[in-house]
Amino acid sequence: MKPLSSSEYQTIDLSDPDSLLAYAKKLEGHSFREVLDLGIAPKGVERSYNNKRYKGGMGTLIEERYFGYKANNDDAPDFPDAGVELKATCYDVKRDGTLSAGERLVLTMIPFDKPIEDDILESHLWTKAGKILLIYYRRDKDIDGYDQVISQVALFTPPEKDMAIIEEDYRVIRDLIQAGQAENLSESLTRYLGACTKGSTAKDSIKVQFYPPHAEAKGRAFCFKRQYMDYVLNHYLLGDEGDAECIIKDPATVRAVGFEEYVLSLLEPFVGKTDREICGELGLPYTGNKAQWTSIVYAALGLHGEHAEEFEKANISVRTVRVEADGGVKESLSLHNIVFLDLLEEDWDSAPLHEYFETTRFLFVAFKRGSDGVLRLGGAKFWAMPTADMEGPLKDCWETTRSVVYEGVDLVPHVGRSGKVSFRNNLPSMSDNPVAHVRPHAKKSAYLLSDGTEIGDVRRDGDELPDGRIMTKQSFWLNSSYIETIVTDI
Repeated sequence: MKPLSSSEYQTIDLSDPDSLLAYAKKLEGHSFREVLDLGIAPKGVERSYNNKRYKGGMGTLIEERYFGYKANNDDAPDFPDAGVELKATCYDVKRDGTLSAGERLVLTMIPFDKPIEDDILESHLWTKAGKILLIYYRRDKDIDGYDQVISQVALFTPPEKDMAIIEEDYRVIRDLIQAGQAENLSESLTRYLGACTKGSTAKDSIKVQFYPPHAEAKGRAFCFKRQYMDYVLNHYLLGDEGDAECIIKDPATVRAVGFEEYVLSLLEPFVGKTDREICGELGLPYTGNKAQWTSIVYAALGLHGEHAEEFEKANISVRTVRVEADGGVKESLSLHNIVFLDLLEEDWDSAPLHEYFETTRFLFVAFKRGSDGVLRLGGAKFWAMPTADMEGPLKDCWETTRSVVYEGVDLVPHVGRSGKVSFRNNLPSMSDNPVAHVRPHAKKSAYLLSDGTEIGDVRRDGDELPDGRIMTKQSFWLNSSYIETIVTDI
């Protein structure tokens, strides 16, 4: 690997994207500390980049200490003559060796204090997102930030097949802002282009909207969502073809009818048919269990497997629901596993539960049982949790759980009719909250009590409480009654 040399700095043509890329490619395999050691710096610039409180971070380091210009917050791209914006972003290496984008790519602040442009291609956003010099580095939390190594450098412009959906996402965000409803924005409302919260704390980021009724809203920024950046890294940059298939064969389809409308139109011909009939039409073996319903959905969308490229980029979760003849839903929806000790270190804005619903969009597909006892496809809809539910009952459930864990979970023994002892607790139940509750995640009970009594396999099925006791692993769940309200109109 050739060492970095400051002499090459003199040969950059800041108006030529190819010259910028060729110079930036020399960073591959080198650390940020090696960049600092070059001694390149704009006049009068002295700052620490390896500081979580400093806005800009490693991207600013590359701008100032490699390209030699002072970073600023101008509306123009970082290299205005070339029309190129520079962005440094990280990736993680998973246990199986695959790479995962470590974060969303924040593009530019959403203007709440002035009008927003109608056309994305004429917008301030697109000066920042139309051509990006991407600097990917491996995130290793065990070493100093300056010793992180840059591994991938590329010029990136979203391909045409993505642009149709990005344009549609922009219109969703624009329309809410122009309606004076920016407080209802969330990343889960869109597919690839998101509106992420931006600010050191929720309180600090509150903005008064330009559009009437001039309500307050959290400050937000346009971003490419983390899952989209994951796809960019692995497929567009590294060339991994993967096993995902495209639902949309022609971008004109999205521009004509909309992405979600087209997806729903593919499912519509099967509405009213039994799951057995649908399997017959799609050439799927009939098993009679719920697990096959997801396969039915993907096959109806024209896919051979259960990996849709658009769903993976957009973080769309397919969920099938069984609706009983009376319209009721009996099954709750399991979410992520709670780790009690981690829960106490969380704050709501960055909590995994909040992050999940802030960024995940759902495709709910309902199978309804008829009076004959047979299940038929009832309908489908795309859904994102409303902000009022997220910041209201869902947050309340999280806060109550956190409080109970901090103060000490009550474990009350209860002897059932069979003589088997179980333990009741005071974590939030379905009757306590209209949206979510907490209940066991493990299939078998496991407890280590304060007197040393051990029940079940605590290592496999238990999780440690702050006081040293262990109880059965727990998860947050969406209430079955809440899911019923989601699917009742389909």
